[in-house]
Amino acid sequence: MFRTQDAIKTHIKSLLEFYYPRVMDTENGGYFGGLRDDGSIYDADTRHLVDVCRHIYNFSTASCLFDSAEMKAAAQHGLQFLNETHRLPQGGFAWVVNRRDVVDATRHCYGHAFVLLAASAAVKANIEGASDLVEEIWQVLDDHFYEAGAGLYVDQIGADNWQSVDPYRGQNANMHLCEAMLAAHDATGVTRYLDRAHGLARKICVDLARETEGLIWEHYSSDWNVDWQYNLDDPKNLFRPYGYLPGHFVEWTKLLVLLHKARPEDWMLERARALFDVAVSTCWDDVRGGFHYSFAPGGAILDTDRYYWVVAEAIAASALLADATGDAEYWKWYDKFWQYADHSLIDHKFGGWFRLVDVAGETFDDLKSPPAKTDYHPLSACATVLPLLKRV
Repeated sequence: MFRTQDAIKTHIKSLLEFYYPRVMDTENGGYFGGLRDDGSIYDADTRHLVDVCRHIYNFSTASCLFDSAEMKAAAQHGLQFLNETHRLPQGGFAWVVNRRDVVDATRHCYGHAFVLLAASAAVKANIEGASDLVEEIWQVLDDHFYEAGAGLYVDQIGADNWQSVDPYRGQNANMHLCEAMLAAHDATGVTRYLDRAHGLARKICVDLARETEGLIWEHYSSDWNVDWQYNLDDPKNLFRPYGYLPGHFVEWTKLLVLLHKARPEDWMLERARALFDVAVSTCWDDVRGGFHYSFAPGGAILDTDRYYWVVAEAIAASALLADATGDAEYWKWYDKFWQYADHSLIDHKFGGWFRLVDVAGETFDDLKSPPAKTDYHPLSACATVLPLLKRV
């Protein structure tokens, strides 16, 4: 079903057609961030840093894939808004803007990771100013977020003059920085980005994982000790849920295989396979399809909801593992993931992917793309898979 490059390109185009041009705010700049299933806008004001960056990534990637001047202009539109409106006077980028007014100037490492990812994609699309932004955001991250002793990044810094560092430490922001560093290396060829991606992957997937039986825990104290109690009573927290997340296991699988392609070391594929195997054995529902969202230490399922991004990341991970190892079993998983996505997550009427469904594949509401959900995950997965299918 999705085993040919033509099928993947067709799906990428269908994703773009849902968002473009309806997300383009030509009056205030940037992109509209709140879309219902039918594409109508329910929030015309909120500009979320991650949303803006993900759209820049999507349009830049499409510009390269389809040699599209229209997609390049759409990416340039977002990059201009990012530089002019999200940028803070003392450095870094604001988390949330209301039209053109900053309403939350908190500096989130997660958001800055997406600035680096967006800028890197824009470099590949030959967008003016993108290279300068890559250099700038690297420096901001290195000067303010990076803890050299830990080899990892802090999670959140307040809106003041870079003084209020939150004691929480999390693997999620570091995972997305590994992704962004790999993208920056791919776009620029500069070795320091690959060095940093390598260091982050090793710290999270090997060093810290020794404390959690080889699994990836989400939450840590300020000295990078495992925090087993964080959000224990809030397993459905949107940004920091309690428990192990199989979606992040397969996302790390993807990143480890990509890292192995750039700088191969045996542990990378070993860890990639192990994390993938735990994700599918613990959380894939063989009867109804889809991944349970989280599980507790010991293996009990905590959250049975199915988030769109988990399946998208699993698609990329399974294809990369199949290509890297030659094991055809991963292609079977690839087909299984696409089958579930096609049945339960892809909106065949209006386009795009549903954000969240229950165990029966039913949606909870008609909010397909609240701010920060741009279908970057499935589009990125498709872009990752394309060259692999050519070899198949």
